Amino acid sequence: MDGGTATMNHASESPDPSDAAPLDEADCVRNESAHESTDDVAPEIQPRQVVEAILFATDSPLPAAKIAKILGVGDAREVRGHIAALNQLYADMGLSFRINEIAGGFQMLTLPAFNAWLSKLLRTRDETRLTPAALETLAIVAYKQPVTRADVESIRGVAAGDVLNRLREMNLVKIVGRAEDLGRPMLYGTTKRFLEVFGLASLEELPQVEALRGGAAAAPPPREPVGSPARSGEGVASESAESTEAVLDDTGPTLKVVNDDETAA
Repeated sequence: MDGGTATMNHASESPDPSDAAPLDEADCVRNESAHESTDDVAPEIQPRQVVEAILFATDSPLPAAKIAKILGVGDAREVRGHIAALNQLYADMGLSFRINEIAGGFQMLTLPAFNAWLSKLLRTRDETRLTPAALETLAIVAYKQPVTRADVESIRGVAAGDVLNRLREMNLVKIVGRAEDLGRPMLYGTTKRFLEVFGLASLEELPQVEALRGGAAAAPPPREPVGSPARSGEGVASESAESTEAVLDDTGPTLKVVNDDETAA
């Protein structure tokens, strides 16, 4: 009996959850606000992170003093300390790059162990250069597609077969069908790779050039005055001493001047 009584007394002393005072509306609002304020707090950006972002964005070496000026906190010595800490972090994580001091500044560079793969990437970029003739042909195809080779040649005024073949090899142009004209000539159009290279979501984002879209022939070059000296190689891109080429990479086309002994598209 005593044991049973003790058990009953102990049970009667246990608090009943239903006896707890209910939370009023104000308490609920305060609790929700506390959670929201905790979630909305953004992590504080550290100077070392800013140094890393600056070096990641630059394509040329930056002196420590200039980095400190951009950072707005500390001096060149502190920047060097941040760089040392970042390099240690990269090494601990086994990353493929470091921040190196070159030419009086600092720059993010890949480790030499990865040169074999990166050289393949650079060779691929070298193979995707476009001469002015190729760029002109590509523009005509882009704006007038589907277009036949005869149409391209009519606008350019020169043969376009070799250039079109080169553009096909580079996966910028493809055959999209055949025209209903005599002989059913092939029709050319641009590829998905073309959109990727020039940073376009669709062909609708092409700059508006009404002369090409409307099918108007390109304006003829101005005539030379009678008695003026002839200019050798005029109108032929591959015969000029130098030509401007577009180098296509992941970031889009950039211009580069090359000598005439380099292979033209």
